[in-house]
Amino acid sequence: MIKTASMFSDVEFDADRPKIQVLFESALTREIRILMLAGQEMREHRTFFPIVLQVLDGAIDFSAEGEDFNLHKGDLIALESNVPHSLKARADSVVRLSLSRMDKAERVERVVAE
Repeated sequence: MIKTASMFSDVEFDADRPKIQVLFESALTREIRILMLAGQEMREHRTFFPIVLQVLDGAIDFSAEGEDFNLHKGDLIALESNVPHSLKARADSVVRLSLSRMDKAERVERVVAE
């Protein structure tokens, strides 16, 4: 089966918090789009499985294990499980998050809601 999605179709930011949308699931991953307005944050949290995050547009500050990374359009970062990390948008940003299929998008939603 072939699945397609667009990271830039129907982009609507939420003025109150980062917006999370599952674009599709494959046999191995859940592909999620995160839309963040400048200044929005995702507080420090951990994952149960490794993740890969890619900035498709904009810029974010990504902190993990006491290190700060200024990520720009095109940058990727990978984390093993159980690593505390946080994000803050420096500009309006479109971010791709690849989760393990065993992980849940609801977990990401809880981080944004708190």
